[in-house]
Amino acid sequence: METIGFIRATRLFLRGCRNYVIGKPLVISFEVTGSCNAHCLHCDKGGIIKDEKQMSPSEILERYRELRPVVVQVSGGEPLLRKDLLEIVRAIKEPNGTPYLILVTNGYRLNKGLYLRLRQAGVDQFSVSLDFPDERHDRFRRIPGLFRHLEKTIPELTRLGYNDVVLNTAITSENLNDLLDLYKTVEKWGASLSYSAYSALRTGNQDLLITSPEDLSRLRATINELIKMKRCGKRIRNPISVLENIFRFFMDGAVEGCKTGIRFLLITPDGLFRPCAHTQQQFETHNELKERYSRTNTCGACYVAIRGYSDKSFFGLFKEQIMARFIPIEV
Repeated sequence: METIGFIRATRLFLRGCRNYVIGKPLVISFEVTGSCNAHCLHCDKGGIIKDEKQMSPSEILERYRELRPVVVQVSGGEPLLRKDLLEIVRAIKEPNGTPYLILVTNGYRLNKGLYLRLRQAGVDQFSVSLDFPDERHDRFRRIPGLFRHLEKTIPELTRLGYNDVVLNTAITSENLNDLLDLYKTVEKWGASLSYSAYSALRTGNQDLLITSPEDLSRLRATINELIKMKRCGKRIRNPISVLENIFRFFMDGAVEGCKTGIRFLLITPDGLFRPCAHTQQQFETHNELKERYSRTNTCGACYVAIRGYSDKSFFGLFKEQIMARFIPIEV
């Protein structure tokens, strides 16, 4: 695990305390483009959007300064399609070393040279999607050759020793039987793995949900095994409580208590505020989002990572999702 300093962790802690008290978000996802070079079966994006209205790096910086979260995700679409991505990363990062910045990508355009430039610009974590431990990943993401590219590229990056590459798996009915093999693949590549629960909110595709008694029983056994592996020191990023809630989401069909708009939110490519990637409603300001959506929100129909990691009390969140990034403590 990469350790990058007690002073920086303290700054993040103090900022998190401030945001938690005054109602500013802990996590923001900047969706820097809606364009994507993939057409994933579980996502509503795909293809290139012509003449898309996009915030410039300086405009993104203004939004960041307005909210000053603890963690920033740079996402899409596919953020590596932005030619000014390095400028965006530099704009968000501050001289004092905050916030913690995560780049979310399908990895097809990622290579060693770009990885190093992005690290130098300020990316702290590379979150790369992986849904299957073999070429079935290409079919699911609809990018021929994607798995072989990741199989070659991820080990090249992890051998550099920065310990900042995390593969992310969306659990679906299609990869339920592959969840443990996915970890073995990621471990072989030298990276960490994080699991999320698929939600049908984006596409309406109920077939990818895990609903049958047999599949739920298999998921329960798999979650139990992942918890054992985590307790034995395997590089599974999810806290145990999040793994348990992933099962609860599929078992019950919902997890109540979503804090979207308050603990986390999404900024669209043109600078509007959205509660999350699953909700199409847009607002002009953060206050409008909180008042018109968050205060009365009862949605529990997803359990993706960004939500699972920010539902907790601040001190629980800080211990599990912030301190563990910087100082090697037990969580």
